[in-house]
Amino acid sequence: MLALHRGGNLRAWFAAVVVCVLLTVSACAQGVPADTDEKLAADFWAWRARYGQFTTDDINRMERPTGVVRDWSAAAVEKQRKELAEFSERWKKLDDRKAPVARQVDHRLMGSALARVHWELDVLKRWQSDPMFYLDQTLTPVAEALTVPGPYDEAQSREILARLNNIPAIAGQARTNLVSPSAELASMAIGSLDGVKSKLQGMAKALAPETKIPPEELRASAERAGDALERYRAWLQGRLAGLPAQSAIGRENYVWFLRNVALMPYTPEELVSHAEQEWHRAVAFEGMEANRNRSVPPLEMAPTIEEFVGRNQKAELASREFLERRNIRTLPAGLRHFTLRAFPEYLRALGDFVETDDFTSASRLDKDAIRYVNPPSLKQGYFWIADAKDPRISIVHEGTIGHYGQLCASWQHPDEIRRHYYDSGANEGIGFYAEEMMLQSGLYDDSPHSREIVYNQMLLRALRVIADVKVSLGEFTLTQAADFLERNVPMSAASAHQEVVEMGAWPGQKISYQTGKLQIVQMLSDARLKEGDKFSLRKFHDYVWLNGNVPIALQRWELQGMDDDVKKVDGSR
Repeated sequence: MLALHRGGNLRAWFAAVVVCVLLTVSACAQGVPADTDEKLAADFWAWRARYGQFTTDDINRMERPTGVVRDWSAAAVEKQRKELAEFSERWKKLDDRKAPVARQVDHRLMGSALARVHWELDVLKRWQSDPMFYLDQTLTPVAEALTVPGPYDEAQSREILARLNNIPAIAGQARTNLVSPSAELASMAIGSLDGVKSKLQGMAKALAPETKIPPEELRASAERAGDALERYRAWLQGRLAGLPAQSAIGRENYVWFLRNVALMPYTPEELVSHAEQEWHRAVAFEGMEANRNRSVPPLEMAPTIEEFVGRNQKAELASREFLERRNIRTLPAGLRHFTLRAFPEYLRALGDFVETDDFTSASRLDKDAIRYVNPPSLKQGYFWIADAKDPRISIVHEGTIGHYGQLCASWQHPDEIRRHYYDSGANEGIGFYAEEMMLQSGLYDDSPHSREIVYNQMLLRALRVIADVKVSLGEFTLTQAADFLERNVPMSAASAHQEVVEMGAWPGQKISYQTGKLQIVQMLSDARLKEGDKFSLRKFHDYVWLNGNVPIALQRWELQGMDDDVKKVDGSR
């Protein structure tokens, strides 16, 4: 006060304070609430549900408003950019480095969510560069709606029809927007769209009895959608010869993603180094298991789909009991079951355009999760063959122990920001961590060859990191990445092709399994060393699964007070 008086401006200062107080009182009296991270999050996630890109991934599905006509015109994208800028300005004003750690974590989550939209629109620019993007925005929305089991009521039926009717407009926008598509991704889109009209016709025929839509209306909508996508395919074919090769996003952009979206404290080179070490460990352990089990009869696939479903049901119940008996983790209250179901014909037609499962959602926690399966066959993909030999493999990663159990826990988090946020780094890290954690806990003691499968899948997750980084930095083409996976896992050409399609579409997603797992292991080690005999594995897992949508660097900061990873993220932005 004395210093102000000496400055000769005390009266003016006091008047200004009075005005500020009066304005604040007036605002409160008029019911104008101050902005908060929670209010920003509620506004942002409502906006994101309306405008967010569809992807074939199942982790980042969200409940969306019905009847929305989606628009990928240049004007619509510019509108998204403008609204994103407004959200970003609100977010910057809420930064408070003196707030409790939990609130700072929430604020950083919102920063990551906003950065992801910028990453999508202005760095990846798939809407301008990736022909596969328009398959995600046309066929995936329909297929995603069909993963929720029928029969469909009036509202569900109209939503399916609305998404089908949106296809021609978006397919037309693709031909305007794709100013710099790559030959590799165009070739993949052309291949994926082969026979698309007949697939949509088959879908409509099989779907009609399950909906409230008149069959002729559904058939006509499917015809229009099929025609539009065939025109899109023909347009790509006509341009293919003159298209450039796939271009890498480059190291600078990849590091920006790691720091601002994934919130991971590593360089691309460190990711590769970690992955190479884990690759060699997985190869060695798989070899040890193979030697140990050389006299054990091989695993037999379930002979029929009915047997496959029955084995899964028994294994799911036994796995739940195993978690409790070994004091590993507390399942969310009221958690339903992870079930298998034969593909309905209408979903089978579009099964290539979505991850064919239904983990339910925040508003459908009273429903069982469903993973749709085909009859067991050696012609199926890499993961399907493993699941048909031992369904616990899928239960641990995808189901009750992994994604389904984690998402159901996180959807009930008391913090709304953490209920909605997603990145995949933590989610997939948890799913992958659970695989070896359950092996080491003894789940597969009765099935030695199942341990070999776990180690082989560990090998794949390590190789994914190497391939993803090299594709992003321009050291691999997509074709070279596919060959790398096919030779070294080994896996079928079709499975390897699907892997690299996803790498081309979403750089950085494939690193999430291995990197998230290693971060969880580090956090577990820190807790064990700090707490000693007082350490509780169940308590640790309950925290990680409840906060399973939150990047591990932030979990470690909040749970253990260790901010070194957060400082690395901040220091390299």
